[in-house]
Amino acid sequence: MVITLPRGGVPVAFEIAKELNAPLDLCLVRKLGVPGMNELAMGAITSDGVILLNDEVVSELDISPQIIEQVATNEMRELCRQAYLYQGDRQPSRIHDHILILVDDDGIATATTI
Repeated sequence: MVITLPRGGVPVAFEIAKELNAPLDLCLVRKLGVPGMNELAMGAITSDGVILLNDEVVSELDISPQIIEQVATNEMRELCRQAYLYQGDRQPSRIHDHILILVDDDGIATATTI
């Protein structure tokens, strides 16, 4: 099964899935950018609300739980929008017992979303 992070990975993932005759699905995740330094990731959030924090960045920049919650809330709103746009009412594929190929674009800056 080929899993891709939209948007940049979709065209490449599509070709891989087609060549391998494998199912293709999306993994919706958003970077939690540091306010004022949005390209710096303090973490990531998934479409089902799982938050992964980069403890080193959070600690070094003394980012409060309130700021993290605010950024996560904003990104979750965008994930909900993307989920509806990309998947409609379709449920994500079950990935249990599959070999996964994860595809992203070439713009991995910190690998936090990966």
